[in-house]
Amino acid sequence: MIESISAVTLATHDMQRAVRFYVSLGFEMLHGGERSSFTSFRAGPGYLNLIAQGDDKRWSWWGRTIFYVSDVDALYQTALKAGHKPSTVPRDAEWGERYFHLTDPDGHELSFARPLQ
Repeated sequence: MIESISAVTLATHDMQRAVRFYVSLGFEMLHGGERSSFTSFRAGPGYLNLIAQGDDKRWSWWGRTIFYVSDVDALYQTALKAGHKPSTVPRDAEWGERYFHLTDPDGHELSFARPLQ
């Protein structure tokens, strides 16, 4: 039986840019950094990892990573203040979550959500 996801690893062509993006959203860096080929951030009880890839590696839309956060609207404002351009505004979904979407500099789609109480 599968119990949980330990980590999600996303590829990046520019580790410095990617690290700065995730740090600007409040992710806590645990390992690596702007000059590393592998960086790991805390994501609740799990991890978000970044792995550097050469320009010969290309990807297109692959899906979406969803992070539960304590305050969707506050994180949305943090993203705007950091100069990011979310693709949606925070909204309540019919499936019982409040969320917004944001694409990282490498084209990975992220969703930040919170269950509606």
